[in-house]
Amino acid sequence: MSARQQGVSRRTVIKGAGALTAATAVPTGWAIAQARPLKVGLMLPYSGTFAQLGENITHAIEMHIAEKGGKFGGRDIQIVRLDDESKPELAPQNADRLVKRDQVDVVIGTVHSGVQMGIHKVVAESGTLTIVPNAGNVAVTRDLCAKNVFRSSFTNWQPAYGMGVAAAKKGYKKAVWVTWDYAAGHESGAGFKEAFEKGGGQVLPNLMLPFPQTNFQPLLAQIPGLGVDVVGSFFAGGGAVQFVKEYASAGLKAPLCGSGFLTEGTLGAQGNAADGIETALHYGDGLDNAKNTAFRSAFKQKAGREADVYAVQGYDAAQLLAIGLDAVKGNIEDEANLYKALRAAKFDSPRGPVSMSPAQNITQNIYLRKVEGGLNKVVGVAAENLADPGTGCKLA
Repeated sequence: MSARQQGVSRRTVIKGAGALTAATAVPTGWAIAQARPLKVGLMLPYSGTFAQLGENITHAIEMHIAEKGGKFGGRDIQIVRLDDESKPELAPQNADRLVKRDQVDVVIGTVHSGVQMGIHKVVAESGTLTIVPNAGNVAVTRDLCAKNVFRSSFTNWQPAYGMGVAAAKKGYKKAVWVTWDYAAGHESGAGFKEAFEKGGGQVLPNLMLPFPQTNFQPLLAQIPGLGVDVVGSFFAGGGAVQFVKEYASAGLKAPLCGSGFLTEGTLGAQGNAADGIETALHYGDGLDNAKNTAFRSAFKQKAGREADVYAVQGYDAAQLLAIGLDAVKGNIEDEANLYKALRAAKFDSPRGPVSMSPAQNITQNIYLRKVEGGLNKVVGVAAENLADPGTGCKLA
């Protein structure tokens, strides 16, 4: 039985306290809630491979809190950090620690999709408001969607769908998707295939290798015999660096494209091998809008480095939370109006205008980027105001 079903959630305790004290003329539960800070738990990677991603998300959240004078909806914001170590096996107990021991009002997390699934079980049962600032696994806002879980980032399907649209518009007719054999690779491949085939093309069965292996040569050796005129791909981090370098060295004629994470944060290591690669993502270098210009300047001043897509997603997690709390004047117990405000949220992001889909995933432009001079330069909009289909999501 869940904490919510047992009636032992923090919200229940606060409401109960208000009822007990009302008759004795001490502050009500509402007044108590107003007096105490609102606790926001950041469950993010602060060590290991994804540490900088977690730090960038955190810096950006802190930026927006400072911009709002330290208060959302009139409530002081207290940050509680927890290093999830990018370890899925620790996710349920870490999330439980935040919700039950630290008694946070809101959870913002995380980066790793496997960790997100562990968080999701805990927060869906406890009813704790949760905002996902990166993890793209589609289930969270599809068949496992919950009324208290929102996402400020993307689904794996979205950028790859945008790339499929762009590739079809270029006149390519036959493609193959190359990826690791895991959820993110499959979900990205499904998005690319759906869009490319809607545009009149054909996508062959995926070429895959187990995650996180990087022996790409057997896959690359198959491509010349497939007769494809474009190759789509999802890799990230070190795997993306090696794949792009080996693809260039193989001298394959079919141009390489992919979900934006193929070249996001990897260009320095990929060097000239990445030149000319087109990818699709919800953010890109040189995106020209006033919000982005101000954001990048402020982020560099705070963090000492350039902003990236992870920082943008963290900033928008904070923007979304502020919109909801402002609407209910900080009364997080007013769930009906809080969630109504969050679902209706439309705001300016450094990535451009965004809103929330019926499945509580972000609706956004997916930009076409081309690697030029060590940058992922935005060269167009691959898919405008793209919402994940939210397949299987049924919210009351």
